[in-house]
Amino acid sequence: MSRTTVALLAALEAALAALVGLGVVLVPLLLLWAVHFGLTLDASIFLRATADIWLLGHGVDLTVQLDPVTAELTGVAGAAEPFVITAAPLGLALITTLFGVRLGRRAAGSGHPYIGALSGGVVLAAVGLLLGLSSGVPAATPSLWQSIVLPGVVLSIGAAIGAVAEALRAERLGRADATAGPLLARWRAMPDFAGAVVVAGVRTGAGAAFGVLGAAAVLVAVLVAADYATMIGLSQALGAGVDGGIAITAAELAVLPNAVIWAASWMLGPGFAFGAGSTVSPTGTVLGPVPGVPLLGVLPPEGASLGIVWLIVPLVLGFAGANLSWPRFATARDARADAWWAPFVVAAAAAVVCGIVLGLLAWWSGGALGPGRLAVTGPDPWAVGGIAAATVFLGAVAGAFTARAMPRAGRSPRSDTDAEASAPEPVAP
Repeated sequence: MSRTTVALLAALEAALAALVGLGVVLVPLLLLWAVHFGLTLDASIFLRATADIWLLGHGVDLTVQLDPVTAELTGVAGAAEPFVITAAPLGLALITTLFGVRLGRRAAGSGHPYIGALSGGVVLAAVGLLLGLSSGVPAATPSLWQSIVLPGVVLSIGAAIGAVAEALRAERLGRADATAGPLLARWRAMPDFAGAVVVAGVRTGAGAAFGVLGAAAVLVAVLVAADYATMIGLSQALGAGVDGGIAITAAELAVLPNAVIWAASWMLGPGFAFGAGSTVSPTGTVLGPVPGVPLLGVLPPEGASLGIVWLIVPLVLGFAGANLSWPRFATARDARADAWWAPFVVAAAAAVVCGIVLGLLAWWSGGALGPGRLAVTGPDPWAVGGIAAATVFLGAVAGAFTARAMPRAGRSPRSDTDAEASAPEPVAP
């Protein structure tokens, strides 16, 4: 596939990602406009709101200035002054990332991964520029430079994940360098031991990170099922009607990834804040006034008994990941793979990967949700990343040493060859 074809397909994929994300936001808002407001309001209000929400979902800061009447109705201190919303509804970023993964896989398979990521990023930068220029009004103004940069960055993250996954797949299938492209060529040029450490660390660390997120998703689902009556009561108290209920549900789905990340930070121990001076963690819950959003009905009113037990999740995941990754790591044709300290290297690489993944997600999921005390929401990324790294490291060390002690699991082909070479030759009868 030629570079021009790859660039055009990537541009089309990026445009489709933007259209899908904008459509997910626009449809509930148009339903509100048609049913709740009876088409009486200016449609441009909802179009600008769609652009603002889409940009916010990709990490763009939104400066809001409420009119005096609305600010007084909120009852929140500082609502009359301009405030910045920085907490991104990550469901919208997830859509763009998934499109980026598909774009990256296709571009890497064609041998031009950088062209695909660059083309897609340029298209989303143009979309962000257009939306940033057209949606800015005194009531809500997105950051223009962030509108240009961040949507493309989100797509590029997905493209990088897809390109790396495709390169590793090509390596597993034994493709030629000319077919697999530059990523695989650079990967094969790495020293054998370094490559083995990277593979084992990424597999164990990323597996542990997404395993923690999976457990957190199950926890959120259980809490929603257990507190469903509370959520229904909050929804009825809002009096939003059917159309408003659909819009609220769509908004809650957009922030569901944030809820999962916050649940993961709760499981790890640091918890999260929902307003300045508040904390929600296994050791205790201190909450001030919170908005009557139905999804917030799942917030635990108090801490969990034996909350430290939740740390067994990353420990077990680190143990299992290192135990499963070690046999392949041990086949590296390098004497260092048989060294006594090799399990510590693998565990450290896994800890770094897991800590970075969960720390960055914790940082991205939080921010300012409104004026006053709502300017502080979400988990502490340093605490989340640090505890995740420490627990995964301990589990991975135990898992790697356990796998190393098993018969033949810690012996590399080189050690087997050396042993055969050093053995005495049989004497002919």
